[in-house]
Amino acid sequence: MSRHGVVVALGEEERVQGFALAGVRVVPAQDGTSVLEAWRELAPDAVVVILTRKAAQALGTRVRDSAALTVVLPR
Repeated sequence: MSRHGVVVALGEEERVQGFALAGVRVVPAQDGTSVLEAWRELAPDAVVVILTRKAAQALGTRVRDSAALTVVLPR
């Protein structure tokens, strides 16, 4: 089985903007409210989501319920 999709980086712009150079879809979100809104609006083709530490904290346990593989950036 093969699953094709996109990689998304979600979190503070200064921490995620560089991922665009590798073709990652960058979704800037500066605070908890914008992180939650962006998470709800993630495209269904998102198969990997890279989160900043602050974004992961804002999402809490929602990350566990995601079909996408999620990773949290180190400090």
